[in-house]
Amino acid sequence: MFVQALLPRHPVPALNVPLVGGGRFVLGAAPGERFDLVVFYRGLHCPICAKYLLELERLAAEFATRGVQITAVSSDDEERCKQMAEKVQANLVKFAHGLSLKSARQWGLYISASRGKTSIGIEEPALFSEPGVFIVRPDGSLYYGAVQTMPFARPQFQDLLGAIDFAIAKDYPARGEYTAEV
Repeated sequence: MFVQALLPRHPVPALNVPLVGGGRFVLGAAPGERFDLVVFYRGLHCPICAKYLLELERLAAEFATRGVQITAVSSDDEERCKQMAEKVQANLVKFAHGLSLKSARQWGLYISASRGKTSIGIEEPALFSEPGVFIVRPDGSLYYGAVQTMPFARPQFQDLLGAIDFAIAKDYPARGEYTAEV
């Protein structure tokens, strides 16, 4: 099944997922001043995700000073998501759970099937989404997107901070929007 990539400067799919600790994250309902950073992660079973999300939490205040709201999202259930939030000592990053695989596909995320227990001894869910990082403007349009087929080689958050600084300073437009024949 081919999944169409999201297009910069066009609306992203709806995202309405429950948050650890109560409430819901509804993308666009209360957007960040400049951007929403939506980080889709594989789940509690992924040690690389934990390391990645630790770095995100470490830099969360830097994103906030730039008007960027952050939410980490997975298809894990509430308990597993809560465990991940605790593992990375989440304070500023909001954690959302229960992402449907249909919604993951709409976002262009790849889906993987379980291979059993991971290197840290946690069972993978039967199906789960692979990582993706998206920066969304307050109007709901895509500014930046990156998806991976594997847990490795993800965009680095320090690099994204630099990119956001550049985008703000230069009023740099989202790129990659051309869809006509080449």
